[in-house]
Formats: sequence, structure tokens, C-alpha cells
Amino acid sequence: MKTDFSKLDRAFNPQCVVVIGDKMPYMWLRGQSEFKGKLYSVQIDPNEFEGIKALGVENYTSLAEVKEPIDLAIVAVPRPVAPRILDDCISNNVAAAHFFTSGFAETDTEEGIRLESILKEKSEQANFHLVGPNCMGIFNPGAGVRQSGGQYTGITGPVGFIAQSGTHAIAFSQEAHLHGVDISKSVSFGNGTVLDSTNYLEYFNRDPGCEIIGMYLEGVKDGKWFFQVLKQVTTRKPVVIWKGGRTEDGGRAISSHTGSLAVPQAIWESAVRQCGAIPVASMEELIDTLKVLLFIPSVRGNRVGITGGSGGQSVAIADVFAEAGLSVPNLTQESYDELASFYTLIGGGYRNPIDTGNVNRREMGRILEILGQDANIDNLVLLSGARFGNPEQLENQVNLLVDIRERTSKPVMAVVSCSFNPRDVEQAGTVIQKLQDSGIPAFISLERGAHALKNALDYYSHRNSVSYR
Repeated sequence: MKTDFSKLDRAFNPQCVVVIGDKMPYMWLRGQSEFKGKLYSVQIDPNEFEGIKALGVENYTSLAEVKEPIDLAIVAVPRPVAPRILDDCISNNVAAAHFFTSGFAETDTEEGIRLESILKEKSEQANFHLVGPNCMGIFNPGAGVRQSGGQYTGITGPVGFIAQSGTHAIAFSQEAHLHGVDISKSVSFGNGTVLDSTNYLEYFNRDPGCEIIGMYLEGVKDGKWFFQVLKQVTTRKPVVIWKGGRTEDGGRAISSHTGSLAVPQAIWESAVRQCGAIPVASMEELIDTLKVLLFIPSVRGNRVGITGGSGGQSVAIADVFAEAGLSVPNLTQESYDELASFYTLIGGGYRNPIDTGNVNRREMGRILEILGQDANIDNLVLLSGARFGNPEQLENQVNLLVDIRERTSKPVMAVVSCSFNPRDVEQAGTVIQKLQDSGIPAFISLERGAHALKNALDYYSHRNSVSYR
């Protein structure tokens, strides 16, 4: 089916949303309580009329009674009724419909497969844009359209997120938000009966609000088309893909979730990398990688200069970055000569990583400046603790990094370590937020920061190599 991007644009940026078949406790009507456009209900059960009215939503008993153009219908009806509701959406010129209704091909039953084939046939004949079925649909926080009442609104970000799983779509929006990574638009597409991940990838590529794209996939229906589009998109925007079903057991679970076919992991990762996208293995790695790509416009090399830790940590720190595929090299002799001029006063080692256990603020600034100018270093990493004696110390630490970032073209990032003490965890969150508000990506562990930086390097290296061909 040919994608009509104008219809998708109406669905993702709706002025009028109609919820069909929602019953007490009105999950979908309540979920749209922050929607900025016009919200209506279509419900024929008189037992639900008062409850819908109490929400302040106008109810109709048929879609035809809604007298204005409908941009998005959210369908939550029993499975047998789904084809008839689809007919109503088509005949009433609805731009697109999200079918929350499940029980189709993912059940691997004759009836489920039959009903899904009916939805597919009807939609394709009418060129109707059906999202799902068996999915949580669209999230646009700026417009107040939500997949769950627990999602944030009123804040929009640069990320487009495409997920086969509704649970992962919602969890990503919430966890990424806590890490300073906010969504422009997101879609959970479930079985992808009519519109598959590739359709949404094409749409997000066209959308200027989606500067970077994250995906959670279990499989693709048309691999050739998907990778062709993916290759085109990565020349314009970074794409980070978390693939479910990496193991044999996970592959079996996929078929009962969305009815998708699993792809051998080695083949999948190779194809993704060849297209210039970044494969990741977890929600955490997905968010961390998006964070580096958002905050750092380019990573040009794998050599890392690290400071902020103690001498006893140096070996472990170097191992973590080396195991991620990065290098922690020696500095130039000029840098060592300058470090030696004041390290004789404070003690500690300064080979790289540079021990700063007893360094005061003025000397920390000098160390960062030396790393920023060193010809052997491509990236700067500051290790910071979560504990600060007072707010002024925290501001000083942040200002140091902001200052060096403004005076060097090299990527600057931070790792904020903390204990499991609740106070430390809270303080770490404050430190990370302040750093990221100032444009510096920050991570809660060495491993997460190192892997994210390496993923970003892989993306930029591939993009630059393609541009020079």
C-alpha cells in the first residue's frame, strides 16, 4: 500500500480524535485528557453514557454523527467487531485509525488470522492507514496525544521512536525522559498489518521535528525494502535499533507477541551496520546512545582522555573503555611536562587516566584544558562523584566542563558515580540534569558511557566514509 504522508501527518498531529468503544475505566479517554484538540467518544452501550459524560467528553452512537474531519480514531472494540468499525472509518474519511484491539494473527489461530487478513484487505483496497492492530498507537507529547495516562505532555523533544511493543514504547518514553532524552513523536505499531516499521521510518525521515530516530523491532515483513529505506535515512539522521529476539528463546516469544518472524542476530547486526544504523542490545544502551548523538554533533576518533578518578581506579577505567573499542593513550610529552609542573605539589599519577584525588578546582581546570589541547586525545571524559558539600561546589563542577566544552572542538562527557544510598542517587540525578541542561551528556556508569561513545563514533565514521565516496 502506498503511504500517504499527509494522512500520517494528520494522525500524528491531530486536531480531532475520536475514541471508539472505550469502556470503564476509560483507559483511552482518560489517556487523552491533555489533548489540545477536540476529543469525542463513540459508544453504543447506554451503561457507559454517564461515565463518559462525567469525563466531560461528548459521546455519539455512530461515527457518522461526528460532523468535523477526524484525524485519528482510537479503536478499542471486541475483535469480531473490528472489521465493521474499519468500514465505518473508511466511509467517514478518517485519516488514520489506531486499533488497540488484539487477538489476531499473533494468536496463531484460524479465526485470528482470518480477521487480520480482512483488516488488511479492506485497508489496502481503500488505501486506509491502519496503525496496528494489537498496539498502543501514537504518542505526541506536544499535542497531548498519549499511549498511557502516565506519559508526560507539554514537552517536546527531537526523538522519533518506533516500537513493535507497546510496553517498550511507553517505558522508553518515561525512562528516556528521566535521562533528558525527549520525544517528538512515537508509535507502537504491534502486528504492523498495514503499516510496518518501514512506513514510519519513511515518515519520521520526512518530519523535521524528528532529528534522531530510535527503534524497537522484533522483525520486518519486507527486509529488502526496510534496509533500502534505512540506508537512505541514515545519511540524514542517526537511527539506533534495539532488536528483540536475539536468542532462540526470544525468537519463539516474538511469534506469540506480534506474529513476526525472527531474523538470525549476526545477519541482522551486519545488515544494520552496513546501512549506517547502530544496533544496540538493551533499553539502557538505546537511551545512552541517543543521548550522545543528541548532545555531541560529531565524534571523530577513538582516543579518550580521562580525569577525575583516583589512582587505584585507573586500570579498571582504562579496561572499560578499551573493551568498548576505545583507546586510552599516552598524552604528548608537552602535556606531561605541563602536568609535572604542578603535580609535584599535589601527588598522584597523570599518565591517562589522570588521578585527581587531591586536585583543587583551579588545577582541575588546567587538567581539562591540557586534555582539550593534547594532540593524542579526541574525546574528554570527566569522572565525577555524586556528593557535593554545597550547591556552589556543584555549580563549579558544571561550569568547569561547560567552559572547556566551549573552548575545545572535542566531545566532552561526564560519568557520575554514586553509591546505592538514596541520597546519593538523588544527588546524582541532580548532577546529571545540570550537566545535560548545559549540553554535556552524563552517565551513571563507566560502561554505559563508554559503549554509548563508541556507538556514536561508529555512526559518524560510517556517515563520513559514505560522504567521501
